[in-house]
Amino acid sequence: MHNCKILYALILIFFCQSIFAQPAIVIVDSGHKASLRGLSVVDNNTVWASGSNGTVVKSLDGGKTFDWLTVKGYETRDFRDVEAFSADTALIMAIAEPAIILKTYDGGKTWKEVFKDTTKGMFLDAIDFHGRYGVVVGDPINGYAFVAYTDNGGETWTGSYRNKNGHLSSRLKLEDKEAFFASSGTNVKLLMDDTIKEGYTFMVTGGSKAGLFADDSYTPLPLIQGGTSQGANSVDILDTNMLVVGGDFAHDTLTKNNCVLIKLNDGAINFPQTPPHGYRSCVIFLAKDKLITCGTSGVDISNDGGTNWQLISRQSFHVCQKAKKGNAVFLAGANGKIAVYR
Repeated sequence: MHNCKILYALILIFFCQSIFAQPAIVIVDSGHKASLRGLSVVDNNTVWASGSNGTVVKSLDGGKTFDWLTVKGYETRDFRDVEAFSADTALIMAIAEPAIILKTYDGGKTWKEVFKDTTKGMFLDAIDFHGRYGVVVGDPINGYAFVAYTDNGGETWTGSYRNKNGHLSSRLKLEDKEAFFASSGTNVKLLMDDTIKEGYTFMVTGGSKAGLFADDSYTPLPLIQGGTSQGANSVDILDTNMLVVGGDFAHDTLTKNNCVLIKLNDGAINFPQTPPHGYRSCVIFLAKDKLITCGTSGVDISNDGGTNWQLISRQSFHVCQKAKKGNAVFLAGANGKIAVYR
């Protein structure tokens, strides 16, 4: 009997440890009239988000409390992406005519217009930065992708594409009805070699075609494509490993051809053995082999570099981001929902 009690106690301890060891998505704010698609986590304490109705959100205590701001004069604009550099300095991007990028130096109290384009059909999709170097990508104008570049933290922008050697590049031609999705601000990835100041820009497309631009080169991707709601939505890179996710946001539980793994050293493209459980609008590396991806039909994690994905929540989110300096992971979505991954 004594041995049975010991065995029962050990089983109970193991069961409890297993429960508490499971990853969890914890809602820390919600219920606001804004759809949040921009998210930038500076460190474990400093979190910025942006979205519809001129909304900017900021936390300085790791998500315990949030300040909800409406940018004066831009109350009707949709800020689909945000790039934060500190508790005081950040950029926000308003998507459509006119396309606008604003910068704050005082924590969101005031904003300076650092970019504006009134071209008919202009629609910005995402921003990415490496230090003071940044890139913004927009849907095609007359068949060519819009890409602008900054080397001074977004103070000024050059409305031309720069290749890895820093030279102005030939414009990037997209197929008819091929474009970029402004679903999470993560369809573009800028990598920099800080020793020689060379930049490498990666962009993923959807619509009639799903593809990957790597500077001037273009690679078709075997993701679901052809419809206006189909294709690639997000890309992330760690070392020589690239992950691209997407799917069909109009049928967000479909799992077929919604994720590919790409080896940058040899160009190999493979599907995961167990794909994410539906359409996914954002993917990020948390560590060498660990990733998280989210979309309107749920959240998945992978512990083997993206080969197999485990559904951990059916809650809807548009975007997820890890702290640039730290390990905090936040998610954001519709109705002002913000969560922490633990």
